[in-house]
Amino acid sequence: MNFSIIIAVYQRKEELTELLNSLSNQTDSDFEVVVVDDGSPEALENLVNAFQSKLNIQYFYKENSGPAQSRNYGMQRAKGNYFIFLDSDTITPTTYIETVRKELESNYVDAFGGPDAADESFTDLQKSISFSMTSFLTTGGIRGGEKQIGKFQPRSFNMGISREAFEATGGFGDLRIGEDPDLSMTLWEKGFETRLFPSAKVYHKRRTSLSKFAKQVREFGIARPILNQRHPKYTKPTFWFPTLFSIGLILSIMGYLVSFLMEEKFRFLLGMPFLAYVFYFQLLIIIAAMQFDSLKVGFLSALTTLVQFFNYGWGFLVSWISLNVFGQKAEKRFPRHFSSPK
Repeated sequence: MNFSIIIAVYQRKEELTELLNSLSNQTDSDFEVVVVDDGSPEALENLVNAFQSKLNIQYFYKENSGPAQSRNYGMQRAKGNYFIFLDSDTITPTTYIETVRKELESNYVDAFGGPDAADESFTDLQKSISFSMTSFLTTGGIRGGEKQIGKFQPRSFNMGISREAFEATGGFGDLRIGEDPDLSMTLWEKGFETRLFPSAKVYHKRRTSLSKFAKQVREFGIARPILNQRHPKYTKPTFWFPTLFSIGLILSIMGYLVSFLMEEKFRFLLGMPFLAYVFYFQLLIIIAAMQFDSLKVGFLSALTTLVQFFNYGWGFLVSWISLNVFGQKAEKRFPRHFSSPK
């Protein structure tokens, strides 16, 4: 198995340095690294060249077109027969490549994904965002939890596909956001299988502020109805969960406030939905605090979960209404979600 690790990157010097350092310390060093600089204002070539003595590494600079097309660009120039995608803000444990190789040798699959986690060195906010994005209580384990709802869709921060699968599908499509589930479903439609490698985890730094995180998950929400139109066979009612959760929370708060104006026998019925939400968030706080041994991370995780649900839910609702009620074309309504192949 000849691995080519494809890293599409825009700026992010410090993160890329950390990732390349972690790749330099792998117990299995039989792989090449292909860094595709997606039009960074200050080219990253000197940074990459500093690793020439530590890694079998190539550097390419191209016009900005987004990570999906940059990964395709890298695969077209890579020498391996199996491609692994890592985001520039990830760090690999020393046994990452060894783990992937063992998984493929014992039970080969043409596309895989691995989970992500928060390293001890991450900030409390990054740990909280990681919890909100990965916990079974918040996302159903779709991003790599061992317990998960439905068929596993690899995510491009930690994902691999064979050269055969790349040649059959053409790689990533024209989406800038949601490009990884788009490729996963295209692979299924072409007859390829995907599988979770639960031990092939990476440490993922994610966003560094609540506003950036809110924007990111809102864009994810917008992308899902676009994906549903492209791949209707894989549409699920559970995609509505963040929207319904958010609307339900607002209505439950209103009901709880109104309950104080009602007769005592109606107060409990009106207040019960709000109390259910309170119990849910208390459970989140407790589990996150225990996982990271930090009460602060517990409370922050409740906040980041709120931000995640409301922003994803709002993005999903706006996109669904635009595409399905008003019949707008996704490319015209959400042009930032698309890129032209380059």
